[in-house]
Order: sequence, then C-alpha cells, then structure tokens
Amino acid sequence: MTQAPGLGATIRAWRDRLSPASTGLPAGHGRRAAGLRREELAELAGVSVDYVVRLEQGRATTPSAQVTSALARALQLTSAERDHLFRLANLAAPTNETISDHIPPGVQRVVGRLGDAAVAVFAADWQAIWWNHSWAALLGDPSASPPVRRNFARDTFPVNSDGPGMSRWPVISLDAEATSAAVVSDLRRATGRFPRDRRLAKLIRDLAEGNEQFADLWAAATVTAHREDCKIVEHPAVGTVRVDCDVLTDGDAELKIVILTAAPGTDDETKIRLARVAGVRHPAESADLDDRTHQPGRR
Repeated sequence: MTQAPGLGATIRAWRDRLSPASTGLPAGHGRRAAGLRREELAELAGVSVDYVVRLEQGRATTPSAQVTSALARALQLTSAERDHLFRLANLAAPTNETISDHIPPGVQRVVGRLGDAAVAVFAADWQAIWWNHSWAALLGDPSASPPVRRNFARDTFPVNSDGPGMSRWPVISLDAEATSAAVVSDLRRATGRFPRDRRLAKLIRDLAEGNEQFADLWAAATVTAHREDCKIVEHPAVGTVRVDCDVLTDGDAELKIVILTAAPGTDDETKIRLARVAGVRHPAESADLDDRTHQPGRR
C-alpha cells in the first residue's frame, strides 16, 4: 500500500491547488509555481517563509494550534481538511464544544469580495482572526498587538490599562451602552455553545475580576441583540471619520463579520479612501512575523 502523505507533503499539495487570484493576491508574470508560492502562503498565514520551508521539508513537524489554524485559513481548507491538518500536526482537532478560529472558504470568498470596505472576522469570543487592508488602514494594524489583546471584548471592557488592542487610535461608539450589553450577551451565549473552551473561560474570568462594568452586566444575565452601530474614528492622518458598523454572523461557529462603511458621496467615504491610500501604519512595537499568526493576507 502507498503510505499516506505526511504533514509537509499535504501542505504542499494544498498550496499547489490554490491560485493567487483565489486568495486576493496578484497573479504576476513568469510564474513557475503551480499554485501559491511559499512566500505567498507565509504572508497569508502570518508566519516566516523559512518556517513554511521547514514544514514542507519535514524539518518542522509540530506547529502550534495557533499556527495550524492560520495555515488552514490561508489554504482555504474545509472543516474536514482543517481537522486532518490538525491530526497530521499531532494536535487534537477542534470539537463542537470549543471555539473555532477557522474561516470556511465560503466566508473567505464573501469577505474577499466586499471591495474597499473595512472588514474583520471575529471568533465567537470576539477574538480577531482576520482583517483586510482597509481595516488595518482605518483603525491601525492589529498585528502590532499581542494575540491576546486582539479581542473586541477586551477593548470594550479594559482591565488595568492593559495596552493597545484592536485599534491604534481612538474609536468612539455612539451607542456604547448597547454595544457593551451586546458583547456580554454574545459571550454568555458562547459559554452555552462552547462549554469546554478554555480561552473563553479565561476571558470571562479576566473581565469579571478586572472590570466592574462587565461584572455588573454579567451578573444581570444580560441577553440582547445589537448588530449595528455608528462609530467615530479619530484617524491620525485623515482626521475624524464617521462610519457605520454592521455585524453579520455565520453558522454554528458563530463567526462575526464586522463591516465598517461610510455613506456614499460623503466626506467620510473620501477619508476612508484616503486612509487606504496612505497605507497601513505599523507602530514601532510591531511584533515579529513568527508571532503574528493572526495576521491577514491581502484581499
């Protein structure tokens, strides 16, 4: 019998089947690779090129769950393929009782076709798992923050001034009370849906112990729905920008797709375009690429 391909060969096969266009990357000229180049996969997954080389050559065989999840997203794997990748990496595949950071190919296609809108995808516990160039240009690049700080619930209920999080400059919600209640409600629902998730349990424990507002709302057993908001972004290059914030949810995984837009034909729409042209601002404390496993690829 022919031996089943191992981790490195499987990653290479899945990389070869992806076209640059399907990931939002330019096709370029004179390409010899059948699919994505190693450099492109590394960029999309937020890991170093050397690490991708070592994985494919079998010199690295035990990627972390974080890196494996990032590779699954970059390779646009189905849930079954993601689980197979986890097993090849000698990791337990995510279960129905734990939060998944996986973004199904269908959701990747949708968010990749939203044009220049600022878009981010969050897991059920409001952990940021993907964002596009427009989001990073409008709010600042979240990859400069440690992974634990890339969480909207931690931004909403700060603990001990624990440093920069999802946005790099002030973002003000015009309906902050409703937004706060909705975040607590989302987390309460997540605890019932994902009772064995350690990351979620730690998040709730940290917020309940360190933020009085969260503790009060949690004790009140808040249940609400709030899927839209208006925010004011104090952008350092283009000034004050008013944006509409809409939140869509996807399936059993309870992914949250957050879309920031401005009314057509307004100064705010122009400012969003200017922010995108100005590019992503990377603070001096930007993390090393090997630690930026949630960095998005270009879209």
